[in-house]
Amino acid sequence: MSSTQQEIAELAKELKANLKQIPDFPSPGILFEDFLPIFTKPDLFQKLVNAFKLHVGDQKVDYVVGLESRGFLFGPTLALALNAGFVPVRKPGKLPGDVHQVEFQKEYGSDKFEMQKGVIPEGAKVLIVDDILATGGSAYGAGELVKLNKGDIVEYLFVLELDFLKGRDRLGKPVFTLLSGQPEKLSN
Repeated sequence: MSSTQQEIAELAKELKANLKQIPDFPSPGILFEDFLPIFTKPDLFQKLVNAFKLHVGDQKVDYVVGLESRGFLFGPTLALALNAGFVPVRKPGKLPGDVHQVEFQKEYGSDKFEMQKGVIPEGAKVLIVDDILATGGSAYGAGELVKLNKGDIVEYLFVLELDFLKGRDRLGKPVFTLLSGQPEKLSN
């Protein structure tokens, strides 16, 4: 393990220790990993951003694309740390001007996302960030919007991943998850 990987692992361990686990939310049998407590402590928030920045390393990044709504919590800060622009992906009707819209499949149905047209120049290097990778539907939708704007997806970054849902298999680009996933169901 490189010194950078070791540093990321140490940061991830500290961050994971500060998550709050909520059983049976949003439905019975689900163990919800709440990462919002990280944002209540500036030093932990900085460590979250630092871990992602260390992972990105010297990769060229022009834009960080954050998904509504929790990708908005750390996406802009990461963009600043990388000296990159930030572009939001929103639900329909929230962005002014001309937009691209995509429909995507989630675990329990479909949804839509929008991104302003022309906000990412052709060939720009883009990171897509969100809180949790589950089925990969919303991340896939964001990726399609980046492609409609002719951006080049470098990688997808997530705080947590529900490995058993195999969302990374849909994305077709490198995926980095900072914190380890969890089992499919709560133990009884």
